[in-house]
Amino acid sequence: MNGDEQAPRNRPRPPQVPPHRPGPGRRNPPPPAGGRPAGPPPEGNQVIRRPADQQAWSQAAPPPYTPPRRRPPPQQRQAPPPRQVPPRRQAPPPPARRHQSPPPRDAQQRDRAPARKPERFTEPKRAAAPPPAGPPRRPTSEPAPRRRRPGGFRRALRRLAVVAVVLIVAAVAGVVYFDGKLQRIDALADYDGRVGDTPGTNWLLVGSDSRLGLTPDQEQELATGGDVGADRTDTILLIHVPRGSGATTMVSLPRDSYVSIPGYGQDKLNAAFAFGGPQLLVQTVEGATGVHIDHYAEIGFGGFASIVDAVGGVDVCVPYDIDDPLAGLQLSAGCQELDGAEALGFVRTRATALADLDRMNNQRLFMSALLSKATSPTTFLNPFRLWPLVSGAARSLRVDEGDHLWHVGQLAWAMRGETVTATVPVGGFQDVYGSGNVLLWDSERALPFFDALANDQQIPPELLTTG
Repeated sequence: MNGDEQAPRNRPRPPQVPPHRPGPGRRNPPPPAGGRPAGPPPEGNQVIRRPADQQAWSQAAPPPYTPPRRRPPPQQRQAPPPRQVPPRRQAPPPPARRHQSPPPRDAQQRDRAPARKPERFTEPKRAAAPPPAGPPRRPTSEPAPRRRRPGGFRRALRRLAVVAVVLIVAAVAGVVYFDGKLQRIDALADYDGRVGDTPGTNWLLVGSDSRLGLTPDQEQELATGGDVGADRTDTILLIHVPRGSGATTMVSLPRDSYVSIPGYGQDKLNAAFAFGGPQLLVQTVEGATGVHIDHYAEIGFGGFASIVDAVGGVDVCVPYDIDDPLAGLQLSAGCQELDGAEALGFVRTRATALADLDRMNNQRLFMSALLSKATSPTTFLNPFRLWPLVSGAARSLRVDEGDHLWHVGQLAWAMRGETVTATVPVGGFQDVYGSGNVLLWDSERALPFFDALANDQQIPPELLTTG
């Protein structure tokens, strides 16, 4: 290359024409049909000039404005196709069991593909609503009240019911046990010409002078005087409990009453007990009074004293001073508490102005006080008194074969309320050969007296005598 052909390094570059930038929506026009002019490239400092058609094209007016495409209004839009949700993959069913030994456990774990849990749709948890705004609470130093657990009342009621059932079962078991301890005799045997059944319930209570079971020390303490031969009765009480409402009637039958004893003629009433025991005594009383006897109970000296001691003594208002060395008794007039020995002497003593009549009054007075004490809440709610009382009565009482301990309880409960006490209308005293001094009944008054009891009626007041 020669020097003329070499171009200087500082030769000015030809002016660059910026390309045409079309506006928005314009299209680039195609280049002119002629294109770049053909010919050899410029040499040296020659100026490259565009042909006239290219200059005219660059200086030509821009193409017309084409507005952009707008989206159609919502009414004319088409809803997109629904989304295709792939079906859930379900776990393959378990293989059927075959009657063969299973492969080793590690082989099972190796061959078994991990089961994929099926996807479950869970509804998103909603946020809890904030508590409503209210007035601010005042600070307090008192602890919050303790909330009661539901069912507390029912639970307490069930416990009380269980306790009540246990107590009832224990009481029934105790009554059955002590009922088996009663001494039973055949006192109410049937006989020819017996009085028919009369309305109401009639008891014959007998207090015998038997010393059976007493030691010499007890005989000396109770002042019984030792064995006196055949058993006799110091106390004979006829108790009538009405069938409906009304007061219980307690009638004293004097032991020296001159009555007819079947098979023995006329003699004292307590002689019937000595001749034929309880059966002959019941037959004699039914024949003399015309009242049918339903229950029989007998108690001796030792049993009577033990029952009094079991209830803790009995309060009695003694009407007069009593001093009886034979009965071992010395009491002053006034209300006082009597223990077993003093109570036994009080119901046996005859060292008074009216002798047997005063003794019958004392017996009825003490019997009412004893039954009232035995049936009081301080006794039957106190196991330390109730147990000795029931056990002592079970060991001391002799009852008929058809009587039970609950019959005795019914009698005691009937006598705890209003009780009418009376004595057989007395006609006088008489000395009889072979029997001694006997007591005669007033036949004109005794007949309507016992007819009222036989018909379950109250005794007329004009027939009531207390001694």
